[in-house]
Amino acid sequence: MRVTEIFEAKKREGKPVLSFEIFPPKKEEALKNIDATLERLCDLHPDFISVTFGAGGSAVDNQTVELAKKIKNRYGVEPIVHLTCLHYNKKEISTILDQLKENDIENVLALRGDVNPKVPMKHDFKYADELTAYIKAYGDFHISGACYPETHLEAPDAITDIRNLKKKVDAGVTHLVSQLFFDNDAFYRFYEKTRIAGIDVPVEAGIMPVTNRAQIERMVNICGACLPQKFERILHKYDEDKEALFDAGMAYAINQIVDLISNDVDGIHIFTMNNPRVAGRICDGIKNLI
Repeated sequence: MRVTEIFEAKKREGKPVLSFEIFPPKKEEALKNIDATLERLCDLHPDFISVTFGAGGSAVDNQTVELAKKIKNRYGVEPIVHLTCLHYNKKEISTILDQLKENDIENVLALRGDVNPKVPMKHDFKYADELTAYIKAYGDFHISGACYPETHLEAPDAITDIRNLKKKVDAGVTHLVSQLFFDNDAFYRFYEKTRIAGIDVPVEAGIMPVTNRAQIERMVNICGACLPQKFERILHKYDEDKEALFDAGMAYAINQIVDLISNDVDGIHIFTMNNPRVAGRICDGIKNLI
């Protein structure tokens, strides 16, 4: 099922979409144990699961595609395959798209991808809107895209960032997943700007539950999300107590989601970090809302 069809069905039910993000483990042992994570996540009945895509992997021997096949065929959940273009040329992208077609995987999240100094950049695609246009012309795929509620770090200003987002939608993106944020008001302001700009596709709110301080500081540096004072107080108070910080982080994420759902957000996308305990705790907290 295409993601747009999922959103339409949930809208008719008056409910938000719920989805998870996982990544193909790099270590062989973790790859063997991914089934335990998938079983727990799929027991929570997400509407879809997105699978990230690492720069520099082989287009032929691709763990992202293999994991997406498992999610679809073994667990009966619709996958979205992340597809980055900064480190791949058109031939390599076409190879991956052919793999998806062969396995009846029709949902793709088109991304530029982050610069990896260890992997040489290719020059067929510079931005995600170019990849989006290529995928749309290549085959019959549903294309999702990423957005940044607090502005992409490389954008000169918020207006330019919204204009660039509109280019992606005009190129063929029909669903947006937001980068993580901790201030819901920032998301609401961003959402209003998308509508003013004529972007009328569903925008899913990306939620990153905090499990440790180092993790969140690393992610904030990558994406530029702001930490509200109440969140910083949590980090400061429970920094030395791992389990207390986990509980506080889960409570903060659940409160975010409750507020978002109360404001009729299109969907909630949870960055699980391959941790089924995180997804399970959150879903237990919101099960009667979704």
